[in-house]
Amino acid sequence: MDAPMRKLGLSGKAFVPLLMGFGCTVPAVMGTRILEQQKDRRLTILTLPFMSCSAKMPVYALFIAAFFADYGPWAILAIYLLGVVLGALSALFFKSTVLRGEYAPFVMELPPYRLPTWKSLRIHVWERVKDFILRAGTILLCATILVWFLRSFSPQFQYVTDQSQSILAVIGKTIVPAFQLCGFADWRACVSLLTGLVAKESVVSTMGILYGGEMELSCALAAAFTPLSACSFLLFVLLYTPCVAALSAIYREMKSIRWTAVCVIWQLCVAWYTSALFYQTASLLTKFFCT
Repeated sequence: MDAPMRKLGLSGKAFVPLLMGFGCTVPAVMGTRILEQQKDRRLTILTLPFMSCSAKMPVYALFIAAFFADYGPWAILAIYLLGVVLGALSALFFKSTVLRGEYAPFVMELPPYRLPTWKSLRIHVWERVKDFILRAGTILLCATILVWFLRSFSPQFQYVTDQSQSILAVIGKTIVPAFQLCGFADWRACVSLLTGLVAKESVVSTMGILYGGEMELSCALAAAFTPLSACSFLLFVLLYTPCVAALSAIYREMKSIRWTAVCVIWQLCVAWYTSALFYQTASLLTKFFCT
């Protein structure tokens, strides 16, 4: 992979962290330590969030089941490929601007490979399962409780039955204008994106609280979104800032608040412009061909 990735400014060694990014961004960012030059590490880390982590899959599955059930596999494939393409374009942009420089020669020492033992397999599987249980039992549970509290109380801390009068609604309505051009100007969708900064799985749990009621969640989403706005929302989820845990790992590896801020701002800008461009262009084409 070294030869084709050199054209993007990336080392062949970056292929392993980028591949890991489809699982989780946190270990993928830590995996950039195998790159010798700081420039290569920074370029790889700035590209990593475009590789769609597995935590986003529940969001994709929810929306695809509600709007594109007949094209599910193709829709998932298109989402992942779009992330890879935009990641490559992002690498080209940074390679040509702020991260110019000479390439490090490709030298990799391979360790001796051995078949894993059953004991090591059990240990590694238990570590992954424990990590998921702790995340589901702490971060996701706390985020769900916080969303419930903000949804149930007004800014005066009085219990409300109308969600539109809640603290969450006030926060959501404040940021709604920023998403008008993206097509999902619904405070509930905007709030779901905010909780997704804690953990991407929180988007689904937040929507379950805000859109849930007598109807099933998929039916409620079908009533709140159009197919175009649903696509726009999925694009934003694919491209916007990774979770807090990933940002913490990025800061530890970058060792710079400035570069961490660059990563956050870049992801938000790419997500917003891509989502808005898609929705506005698709809406214009739909009106043109329908009339």
